[in-house]
Amino acid sequence: MNRRKLVLGLGMTGAVGALAACGQTSAPTAVPTTGAGGAAGAATTSPAAQLLAAAQKEGKLLVYSTTDSAGAKPLLDDFKTAFPGVNVEYSDLNSTELYNKYTAEAASGADTADFLWSSAMDLQFKLASDGLAMQYQSPEMAKLPDGTVWQNQAFGTTLEPFALVYNKRALGDAVPANHADLTKLFKEKTDVLKGKVTSYDPEKSGTGYLAMTEDLKYFGGFWDMAEALGKLSPPLQTSTGTMIEKVASGENVMGFNIIGSYVLAKTKQDPNVGLAFLKDYTLGFSRIALLAKNSKRPNAAKLFLDYVLSKRGQDVMAKQSLIYALRSDAEGEATTASLQKEVGGAANVKTIKVGTDLLQALDQTKRLEFFQKWQKAMGR
Repeated sequence: MNRRKLVLGLGMTGAVGALAACGQTSAPTAVPTTGAGGAAGAATTSPAAQLLAAAQKEGKLLVYSTTDSAGAKPLLDDFKTAFPGVNVEYSDLNSTELYNKYTAEAASGADTADFLWSSAMDLQFKLASDGLAMQYQSPEMAKLPDGTVWQNQAFGTTLEPFALVYNKRALGDAVPANHADLTKLFKEKTDVLKGKVTSYDPEKSGTGYLAMTEDLKYFGGFWDMAEALGKLSPPLQTSTGTMIEKVASGENVMGFNIIGSYVLAKTKQDPNVGLAFLKDYTLGFSRIALLAKNSKRPNAAKLFLDYVLSKRGQDVMAKQSLIYALRSDAEGEATTASLQKEVGGAANVKTIKVGTDLLQALDQTKRLEFFQKWQKAMGR
């Protein structure tokens, strides 16, 4: 876990102008300097200005997130530029750790996160359905696709692929085209891949469990693939960064069901790292944002959500963080349009919706059944 504090401070007039713009579709390129009797003065009565003033009075924002600090940094830096005056404390956690930490702190009444942002969609949705999320009607919601917001409590913020990461030197041209090819590769290249194929450990990673239970919906050969994987004695992980680094170093040859945004970023740093999408289907997930029900800084949390969902925030994701943005008007390399093109069309992106279906895989009977089969496939 990395803990990051950004201490922000600044005059009210410029910040009000920034919020008023970002509350629509983008943040400003210039700071208004009109006096209280001019346009800027009139703007101070707007809901956006009132929200900013309230957030500044609260003074800080606590964020628990599965987005790693390196990926979040461009967003946090730009938030600082657009909205000075709110201190941000950012904790980078794995998905299960985030869920357990927040629920324990909320139950004890301890000071806890105001804003929760996680790729484990099912766990995030469970928090909302259990009454642990605040309702908020963000002005940016009208710009979001259908199926990405639930009851003004759970907000999709991205549309990211689960993808393959591979070491180009080690794998060569044996990159599989679909899930059947991936299974075949596991079976036929045992000598090359033994101990060298990685993925999330679904027993410890909420993101990994989400990906695999979604695979079950679209790939009838999932358990055959799992058994083939188990014979490779895979080094399963909870950290995306760890898996990508091990593939880059050659310690592992490939990883599957890996968050594609992080792989894309790594390909810019290391030409030996490859990113591939399976063409029969690619799962598309969304990092769900929640505002904590009993947040001690609710206005700062609302302000940050509005920024993340805004055109400006989404552009920063797509251009700088290389996190695949959700809004159709986002501009940059990591956009919904670019993802759809990579996988051969929109129909090949199987989007996981923000809704009650997410709870199905968390049913205790279904979880038990999945893990019994998983452990058998892994040879335990």
